[in-house]
Amino acid sequence: MTPERADVVVVGAGPVGLAVAAGLRLQGHSVVVVDRQAEGANTSRACVIHPRTLEMLDQIGVTKRLVELGLELEDFAVRDGDRRLVPVGFGDLPTDYPFIVMLPQYLTERILLERLEELGGSVLRPYAATGLTQTADGAEVTLDSGDVIKARYVVAADGMNSTVRELAGLRMPGNTLQLSCSLIDVRVDGGLPVDEVALYFSHAGLLVVAPLPDGSFRLVAEVGDAPEHPDAAYAQQLLVGRGPRKSAPKVTEVIWGSRFRIHERVADEYRAGRVLLAGDAAHTHSPAGGQGMNLGLRDAMVLADALSVALTRDDESELDAYATNSRAEAVRVIGLAHRLTRLANLPRPLRPVRKAILGLAGRREKVQVAFAKQLAGFPGR
Repeated sequence: MTPERADVVVVGAGPVGLAVAAGLRLQGHSVVVVDRQAEGANTSRACVIHPRTLEMLDQIGVTKRLVELGLELEDFAVRDGDRRLVPVGFGDLPTDYPFIVMLPQYLTERILLERLEELGGSVLRPYAATGLTQTADGAEVTLDSGDVIKARYVVAADGMNSTVRELAGLRMPGNTLQLSCSLIDVRVDGGLPVDEVALYFSHAGLLVVAPLPDGSFRLVAEVGDAPEHPDAAYAQQLLVGRGPRKSAPKVTEVIWGSRFRIHERVADEYRAGRVLLAGDAAHTHSPAGGQGMNLGLRDAMVLADALSVALTRDDESELDAYATNSRAEAVRVIGLAHRLTRLANLPRPLRPVRKAILGLAGRREKVQVAFAKQLAGFPGR
């Protein structure tokens, strides 16, 4: 049965929506989470969790589980073939989690859902939000079932094409790049580093290679026209043309693959009255640097705390601060991902110059530390 009332309705049960809901339940608030999918996704999609995100998720008691199931890596590197242009280490960062965790997104979602259920929450499936009205003291969300849920606040965590964002009258302008991306999980017969995430800048274009906990590897390549169903020969071509040269890894299996366009967008506002945006409903950008899910999860934890203050103290100043500060953080992260994407896709005549400059800059410890902090989510620490 669909509840008639809740403190907060969260639309979208991806990592961001689940994290917001768990944060609110932990602080004693009633939450209804609705999602249009009949069940959670079982493909990997995002797969890296950065140190700052691990710190913040500790607030809801899931970080230990994420670390236990994931693969801990202390190293990230910008490479050209076998040469490390910019080595980046997380081991010396000022945090209890001086590493990144590689974990398929469906497992991150499973852990967050289990935590939400431990806290007395659940997800209503499959329900889509089709209507939204606001009053002076709350909002009403209409579902495709005809049910109406009254709440004091509504969180739009329903992705880039957010229905709730549109219903609230919020805009998310930006650009769709001509490049598309291939995302492929593969098994290989040796030849790839198992102890780092590698960002290959090659003459052919960008390739990210990341090891996963089950021994497979995630490949992400920016290409002109990505195939809908990449096969082993296509993955092999990417590795030969963009990856390591001496080791010659051989692709033995494609586990899963997809394609997507790169969108660089951020909402004009994160708040419209009783409606708050979070995650991809608020911002999208290039996958370079693995920032997308991390930024969304950090949105979620800050927003849960801000909503709790608004609900318990009738003070919305924290909501305004969330809307302002989280948008500013998104602009910074989108800028970082944009610069990495532009650097990876310089015109071919300029790529040898790029290699030389990165090789020189990458030897400086100051550059390495600054880049590590940017990726980890600690730009000002």
